[in-house]
Amino acid sequence: MNKIIAAYIKLHLKSLVMFIVFTGIFTFIFYLNEVPTKISGYAAIICLFIAVVFSSSDFYRFYFRHKCLTEIRNQVKIHIDNLPPPENIIEDDYTKLIRIIHEDKISVISEYSVSKQNMTDYYTMWMHQIKTPIAAMRLLLQTDSSANPELEQELFKIEQYVEMVLSYVRIDNSANDFVIRHQSIDNIIKQAVRKYAKLFIKKKIKLEFTESDITVLTDEKWLLFVIEQILSNSLKYTYKGKISVYTVPDKTLVIEDTGIGIAAEDLPRVFEKGFTGYNGRIDKKSTGIGLYLCSKILKKLGHSVSIYSDVNSGTKVMIDLSSKDTITE
Repeated sequence: MNKIIAAYIKLHLKSLVMFIVFTGIFTFIFYLNEVPTKISGYAAIICLFIAVVFSSSDFYRFYFRHKCLTEIRNQVKIHIDNLPPPENIIEDDYTKLIRIIHEDKISVISEYSVSKQNMTDYYTMWMHQIKTPIAAMRLLLQTDSSANPELEQELFKIEQYVEMVLSYVRIDNSANDFVIRHQSIDNIIKQAVRKYAKLFIKKKIKLEFTESDITVLTDEKWLLFVIEQILSNSLKYTYKGKISVYTVPDKTLVIEDTGIGIAAEDLPRVFEKGFTGYNGRIDKKSTGIGLYLCSKILKKLGHSVSIYSDVNSGTKVMIDLSSKDTITE
């Protein structure tokens, strides 16, 4: 209330100064004409009473308009029909300007929504179409005993990138795709490990997996995608040594490697969209999307993720799987 009173006084400061000046002028004239003090006092009291009544009424309307505007502030994204009627020509001009800006904003939002939906539809169609030749190539490689193992590895990378694109397109509209249930974390980890088993063997990277028999409230498919992405990064930047997967108390999953690590200046930005960091620039193939998607998915699932790393010593990714604000609609 004090802020509203201060704002009202500031708005009518000129009028208040003029009232004081005029009062001073009349008092001075009364003094020069030797008007009795009692008469001057009566006149001052009457003027003050009228001023108080008028100001109270005006302040009430000012407060009512402020309250009305405050209440519709959160609704202005939808409509502005409840704007209080303008009291003068200047307010009418501002109201018309607000309506023009609001209509233009609605038009821009509508165009953007249509454009985004068209893009989503196109990429969804493209991803479903690209799966056919990928499946055909996978079948040919499996039936041809003389096929080059390198071709199979490159096809595996293509499948990863297609899956990443599909997740990127779906993530903003993923609430309807979530199936939140109690899941065995060991089962999800084993699925991810099986997917990358050949890569572990090829790079001669040792896997240390400690089973935990922990059950978490999550979405199996999306959490599996996150674990796969983190394992993929660990395998990409680990050239010798091992990758350890285990859990610690409070349902925290740890994926730790002995890879090249992440520079200290890059750590605060690893979850930013499109950020590749020093390792990504060296690798030349990093998209800067994987960890961004992981962070966004885990946030929607009500989980959190943190990364600790030292250059040339390895990286530790910790996923807190305790449920907080999981989306279940």
